[in-house]
Amino acid sequence: MCRWAAYWGEAIFLEDIISRPGHSLIHQSHCATKCHTAINADGFGVAWYGDKPEPGLYRDVLPAWSDPNLRSLTAQVKSRLFLAHVRASTGTATSRNNCHPFTWQNWSFMHNGQIGGYDAFRRTADMMIPDDLYPFRKGATDSEALFLIAVAEGLNDDPLGAMERAAARMIRLAREKGVAPHLRLTAALSDGERLYAMRYATDDVAPTLFYRWSDSRNGWAVVSEPLESGEGGWIEIPPYSFCSFGPEGFSRQDFHPCKLAAAAA
Repeated sequence: MCRWAAYWGEAIFLEDIISRPGHSLIHQSHCATKCHTAINADGFGVAWYGDKPEPGLYRDVLPAWSDPNLRSLTAQVKSRLFLAHVRASTGTATSRNNCHPFTWQNWSFMHNGQIGGYDAFRRTADMMIPDDLYPFRKGATDSEALFLIAVAEGLNDDPLGAMERAAARMIRLAREKGVAPHLRLTAALSDGERLYAMRYATDDVAPTLFYRWSDSRNGWAVVSEPLESGEGGWIEIPPYSFCSFGPEGFSRQDFHPCKLAAAAA
């Protein structure tokens, strides 16, 4: 499964999360410990926010540990809010357009998990993306489709509700045409002001998700795996959670797309 890390707080160098810690995201890309796929070599990406509303975006298909451009970028760029992802494909091609994060206007999104049997209903899922959003469908992943469906469901005004509704639509498709597990999801998204993260699964194997406040960085790190072995302060986010990190601090709400999927059945 994929690995990812996100940050909200005072501006820091991207490398402080992506490459410098002992179990950084780059280290996890070839030595993950809390997933079934230890090697994540099907591409990587970084979305970061600066002075403009829209995030910067860098993605490539090289393994994260072997790209000198990524190391140079993370050593020079500072950001108060960024999302970074290393990919292990669940079936779609290794291409730049299939690398996370995905962006739309001021929003960025990345996902770790799977939608069961997605190949069997990919065309149906694509048809859920409205015509005005379909030009933003650059790749072929279930994650990008989920993101654009959430945009159509009102992501700008209601991030929690939009993600629940989008996930529920995917769960219904997986039940009708796919296979179990119908949805496994840890995802992060941002509008450039707040960082949101969620953890959910229709079975008992929700991908891991942790967060930690750092006094030295004056910010929150939200990650698939803790960034240092044995470091204290990491809190595991429980399944069925939708979390927000921003000026008001940390908050958690329940996340239950299955209830919506069942109600619409």
